[in-house]
Amino acid sequence: MGRVFEKRKHKMFARFDKMAKGFTRIGKDIAIAVKQAGPLPENNPKLRMVIQNAKGMNMPKDRVDAAIKRASSKEEKDFQEVIYEGYAPHGVPIVVECATDNPTRTVANVRLLFSKNGGSMGNSGSVAFMFERKGVFKFALGKLNLEKLELDLIDAGAEDIQTDEDETIVYTSFNEFGHMLKFLEAKGLEAKSSELQYLPSNIKELDDTAQDEVLKLVEALEGDDDVQSVFHNLA
Repeated sequence: MGRVFEKRKHKMFARFDKMAKGFTRIGKDIAIAVKQAGPLPENNPKLRMVIQNAKGMNMPKDRVDAAIKRASSKEEKDFQEVIYEGYAPHGVPIVVECATDNPTRTVANVRLLFSKNGGSMGNSGSVAFMFERKGVFKFALGKLNLEKLELDLIDAGAEDIQTDEDETIVYTSFNEFGHMLKFLEAKGLEAKSSELQYLPSNIKELDDTAQDEVLKLVEALEGDDDVQSVFHNLA
């Protein structure tokens, strides 16, 4: 009974940690969007997208409003979006997206995390060529009527549409990301999340032990406050 309780407690805390990390990420996305184009969603497409992502993550509206207000303050930090690349153990390529107010601190922390977890940080472009930057739009299952919308989605830039038991995912090229955003807004369709991701061109298969070594680095990177997303090609 004690072991079951401990496992449940661990899962609960992991879920809370993931939610807290997600809210922090959204907060930085809001800050970047507001600094770029102002605090009014109607005049700021990027901010509208981030607000929709916050809804999809069940982030309370008062927290979103507070983040927008904070981002509008002159005292708010200026966050820069930076990308770092490297290899995990077993040659698995890693792309790390960060939002930071201190790139010197961030690059030092990311390099240390690679080193401490059996990886190595590379130069810009060292692994990015193994990935394609794609638009990824996730919808709750049943949100899209594909019989009616599939051709329109393709016209709006959809390269692939996949549906599983939980959700429908629409993929676009990097250049069609904005086009798809406009199409969804015009149709009044709300995605759970809309973002650009680095998707691997090839998938790497490893045994369980090797996978754990790679995921240890991935989890360490994801735990850093400046890291927004981590991408790899592990199956």
